[in-house]
Amino acid sequence: MGALLRCENVSLGYEGDVITKGLNFTVSSGDYLCIVGENGSGKSTLIKALLGLRAPLDGKVELCGEVGKNEIGYLPQQTMVQRDFPASVREIVLSGCMNRCGLRPFYNKEEKKLAHDMMRRLEIEPLTKRCYRELSGGQQQRVLLARALCAARKMILLDEPVTGLDPKATNEMYELIGSLNKKDGITVIMVSHDMNAAVRYATHILHIGRKQLFFGTKEDYMTSRIGQAFISVMGGEDSE
Repeated sequence: MGALLRCENVSLGYEGDVITKGLNFTVSSGDYLCIVGENGSGKSTLIKALLGLRAPLDGKVELCGEVGKNEIGYLPQQTMVQRDFPASVREIVLSGCMNRCGLRPFYNKEEKKLAHDMMRRLEIEPLTKRCYRELSGGQQQRVLLARALCAARKMILLDEPVTGLDPKATNEMYELIGSLNKKDGITVIMVSHDMNAAVRYATHILHIGRKQLFFGTKEDYMTSRIGQAFISVMGGEDSE
């Protein structure tokens, strides 16, 4: 499997204040990487650096041969303003095709078909004409995931994609993401505080704090001292 993304000795922070440093990892085609760590350890900042939205203080984030910036889908944490967005489901999903349009001020037949296919794939086709803000939290996340998939050709980045969802919708979202990875071959990078989901679905784990604490396969993480300690603490919290 070829490398799609590489981080070399990356430090992240704001205005010179370092949050985390010494990040070294590679994401290959077909991987499902979960980024875990305490609150404030820089997980969301790392996602923004991987997307090129925030420059690292030091080190290098590099997209490798097979994937370009415009081929990555992104599902950010939702804000209250976004939840109240007054557009139709179809309009939001189609907007994921914007990078494909170039200078063209309209969507072509292929892009409309892609949006339709993604809505069908995520089982939100019956909601096409509904207003986004009238949907449940789980339905909204499916819409945003469909939008991200219209942008993604090879890789998708997800920042806490199940925040605020009830247990049923959470389960469905994780199953959907797992299926996209296994069946569709989409490489997944996901920030999560849900250790039960991380060890169930991920192929690799990146654990960060003030520095990189672990990077490797899920199996190696589960037998490592840092992994066992973190799973026992965070796994207990998630099951409460």
